[in-house]
Amino acid sequence: MTTTSLSPSRRAWQRFRRNRLGYGSLLLFCALVMLSLMAELISNDRPLLVRYEGQLYVPLVQDYPETVFGGDFDTPTDYLDPFIRAQLAKDGNWAVYAPNPYGPNTLNYFAKAPNPSAPTADNWFGTDDRGRDLLAQLIYGFRVSVLFAHALTAIGTVLGIVTGAIQGFFGGKTDLAFQRFIEIWGSMPELYLLIIFSAVFAPSVGLLLVLLSLFGWMGLSDYVRAEFLRNRQLDYVRAARAMGLSNGQIIWRHVLPNSLTPVVTFLPFRMSAAILALTSLDFLGLGVPPGTPSLGELLSQGKNNIDAWWISLSTFGVLVLTLLLLTFMGDALRDALDPRKQD
Repeated sequence: MTTTSLSPSRRAWQRFRRNRLGYGSLLLFCALVMLSLMAELISNDRPLLVRYEGQLYVPLVQDYPETVFGGDFDTPTDYLDPFIRAQLAKDGNWAVYAPNPYGPNTLNYFAKAPNPSAPTADNWFGTDDRGRDLLAQLIYGFRVSVLFAHALTAIGTVLGIVTGAIQGFFGGKTDLAFQRFIEIWGSMPELYLLIIFSAVFAPSVGLLLVLLSLFGWMGLSDYVRAEFLRNRQLDYVRAARAMGLSNGQIIWRHVLPNSLTPVVTFLPFRMSAAILALTSLDFLGLGVPPGTPSLGELLSQGKNNIDAWWISLSTFGVLVLTLLLLTFMGDALRDALDPRKQD
């Protein structure tokens, strides 16, 4: 009877799946990300589909004036208006609403309680101090945080791998020059630069991504450099040189695949740091532009409205859950990729 030998990556994946906490965290995190990407179908102040007087309308993708549904004004329809709701509920008419009928910037002018209001049947998580639905803010704010963290992690990973590979593979003066540059660059006051650029330029996610990416690659670069310094001395690299392979081929085909363990392990923790950085900057007013859903801005509201406990509690819960899932995933990856672990 013959046994099939599994590849190292396959064995690592099996070890990861056996870690129930890490694997469950991965599944739950992926589910939350997928739901946030479909936020318009889950939380939206526009109906997904409307049938009115025999005609079908798709307000989710097109604006319709109020006159289309029997209103008096040629302005965009407010689907929270009781009159519009009554019109769409008449015999022969119907509308399919999102489970949470509020968008991230929806102001309900027909609310029954002053803002910020506690959780009710209309607003499951309550409203913030501007009257916006808190659940919608959390869904869209989570999406902004996760997408920003993915982008920042991807850019930092590419820069960290490139710079670390160059330092570790070539060594000598190249490594020395890069190390001195990193020491100088890393000593620059990142927060002060963010404050200065925020004062000079209009706040934007792109500007924030560029500024944080300029500093976010150095930690991973050190790990990759150490792996390349170790692997370049091994026999398979000497054999590749003897076969006449170029430096680029040796790095890409041989050294890099054997140096990715710290990179993969680093990714969940890097995402956690990116989410925390964005939340902290938003809390200080240096993050995303005003009007953009943000967990940090909600935490700032909670600080300014101590009596509105639902704002801080729900936002803190989402943030803690996200960071816990990423931490559990990182721990499971570290154990799965540990060469000392045996199947």
